[in-house]
Amino acid sequence: MKRLLIIAALAFVTVIQAKAQSSEIFAPGGKAIKGYDPVAFFKESKPVKGSEKFEYKWKDATWYFSTAENLEAFKADPEKYAPQYGGYCAYGTSQGHKAPTQTDTWTVLNDKLYFNYNDKVKELWTKDQANLIKVADEKWPEVKAQK
Repeated sequence: MKRLLIIAALAFVTVIQAKAQSSEIFAPGGKAIKGYDPVAFFKESKPVKGSEKFEYKWKDATWYFSTAENLEAFKADPEKYAPQYGGYCAYGTSQGHKAPTQTDTWTVLNDKLYFNYNDKVKELWTKDQANLIKVADEKWPEVKAQK
């Protein structure tokens, strides 16, 4: 019985993760960037949790903001503030696949927001950012369509 429960739990997690990764935007539970304010990465240079008071639906995900001003900035130009590769791992995208990300792995480079799978992957990505971004940019249309 215990083994059956473990298998059922793993199957549930796999289905949830697959659903999250079939979307153009990495949005576990429907929350883009796990509920963090995308504009704050640019304006405050740090992750800031968004509020349900300031939410916006865009590309089948709910985006949260810490202030009304940040919400309006995003509404005016979502492509400017949304993370590259839908918030999926920048390094993973360069390798041809979608991978989940951690909010604390963020980088703003050339006015674009990037995330990575974890700190170790971010280190790999940081060593060759310019080339990996070029490769990821080329691969993103194909990776975006992956289920």
